[in-house]
Amino acid sequence: MRCRGLGAVTVAAAAALAVPAAPVAHAAIPAEAKLQRQLNSLVAAEGGPPGAIVTLRRGARLRVLTAGVADVRKPRAPRASDHMRIASVAKAFNGAVALRLVADGKLGLDDTIGALLPALPRAWSAVTVRQMLNHTSGLPDYTQSKGFVRQFTNDPGGFVSPAKILGWVRRDKLVFKPGSRYEYSNTDNIVVGLMAEQVSGRSYLALLEEIVFEPLGLSRTSFPIRPALPQPFIHGYLVDEMGTPEDVSTLLSPSGAWASGGIVSTPRDLNEFIGAYLAGRLFPTSLQGEQLRFVARGESSPAGPGRNAAGLAVFRYRTKCGTVYGHTGNFPGYVQFAAASRDGGRAVTTSLNIPAPTGKLLARLRAMQQAAVCALLR
Repeated sequence: MRCRGLGAVTVAAAAALAVPAAPVAHAAIPAEAKLQRQLNSLVAAEGGPPGAIVTLRRGARLRVLTAGVADVRKPRAPRASDHMRIASVAKAFNGAVALRLVADGKLGLDDTIGALLPALPRAWSAVTVRQMLNHTSGLPDYTQSKGFVRQFTNDPGGFVSPAKILGWVRRDKLVFKPGSRYEYSNTDNIVVGLMAEQVSGRSYLALLEEIVFEPLGLSRTSFPIRPALPQPFIHGYLVDEMGTPEDVSTLLSPSGAWASGGIVSTPRDLNEFIGAYLAGRLFPTSLQGEQLRFVARGESSPAGPGRNAAGLAVFRYRTKCGTVYGHTGNFPGYVQFAAASRDGGRAVTTSLNIPAPTGKLLARLRAMQQAAVCALLR
């Protein structure tokens, strides 16, 4: 059930933001109106989010549509400058770091765990950077481990090191022979992050700042290890069976996600990033041929709109309105989608302040994301 009063609170914010540009083409308006209706419907639905925000960027112009509230205690719509947890969209940032290091000759896509991190389990030694970036590694997913459950049951806000994260699964067998099939694993990006540190001699935070945050001017994007969020932020919620939202914005330490999902950003910054990621502004476009080799039926987690396929730290989403490339994310209190056209000239983000739903509500979410892609490309 929905929290009474929240479902009725919907705010349409279709005003243009950022620098002045040419007016949006008239053909885009009906698509945006449909998208706004779907946002309103999501917020009003049983079990739906208290709030939602979509950003659509075409060239230099950013359009923002919202519904509901960023904080149930205050009647304010989410804003493009509000902080939020981007969850597994952080894996695309990790991909940018890895591919930049590949371009610089410090890391190879076929470098193995055994060669660069020999202290990790011998069973993992033949797994390559390429296999981890496209989730064909067979590494066991630490978020499915008993250690992960114990940590976030007994000390959810406590610091967790990457070594401790891997300790939860280092005795587990490979799920399958590396390279033989696709299966999403959060462990992949933890190991890639450690490899990046090993070959560069820099901390992962320093690499993010030097390769991604600073070149793109992402001044409101950060990589915290503590639960606190910068102000102002979109509050994240769990909605119980009675429809009561519980604020979980600062419940969990992002250190437990690290290179797999620990980044905090804003809708505006995230839109800027995903466009730049596809435009080749973070690593040479010559590497995109490698990045955009896709594994069929490789769904992101949660699945994005249309038909999904997995590349290197990026997913392809083929929809009825066209194809975009990006990533989704799921974290207690937040579900994210960020994607761009092949040249990065158009980009979209969708953010809800609940974790990924299931059943009919998930179907509504995917329909809304497809409507966002249609509004972007049409």
